[in-house]
Amino acid sequence: MLIIWLALFVVFLIVEAATVGLASIWFAAGALVALICTAFGGPVWLQVGLFVVVSGVTLFFTRPLAKKYLNPNRKATNADMVLTKVGTVTEAIDNIAGTGTVSVGGKLWSARSLTGEVLDKGSYVRADHIEGVKLIVLPLDPPQPEEPEDTHITENQEGGEQ
Repeated sequence: MLIIWLALFVVFLIVEAATVGLASIWFAAGALVALICTAFGGPVWLQVGLFVVVSGVTLFFTRPLAKKYLNPNRKATNADMVLTKVGTVTEAIDNIAGTGTVSVGGKLWSARSLTGEVLDKGSYVRADHIEGVKLIVLPLDPPQPEEPEDTHITENQEGGEQ
C-alpha cells in the first residue's frame, strides 16, 4: 500500500502542476495522510478512510477561498444588470441572418432571439441571458412595462382622495 499511496500522491501533484487552476491538491493531501498512516502500520480501511475524509474536508473548506482568490484580476462589468429588463428592438432580430440590435436601459446591444423567431423593429423583448457580447432576448406579446404604473394616491383640488 505504501507504493500505491506514494504513486497516487505523485500523480495528484503532477496533475496539479499541469493545470492552471486548483484541480487535485486536495486529493494529494489525502494521499499524503494515507501514506503517513501506511508508514505507521495503519490498516487499509483506516488509510482509505483518512484519504476520503482529508480530501473531502480540505476540498470543502478551501475550494471557496481558492475560487475567490485564484483569479483576482477578474473585473465585474455590471452587464448582468440588463437581465430580465424590457427592451425595444432597434434593428430586426434574425438569428439566421445574424442581425439584430436591442436598446435596453439606454444601451444598444447586439441581440439574438432565444426562440429563434424573427423579431421586428419596434417590438418589445425581455433580456434572458448574455452569450459573449450578444444579448439573448425573449419576445413580449403584448408589451409589458419594466415597472408597474405609478399607483400612489393623489389628492384632488377639494382635498379628497382619488
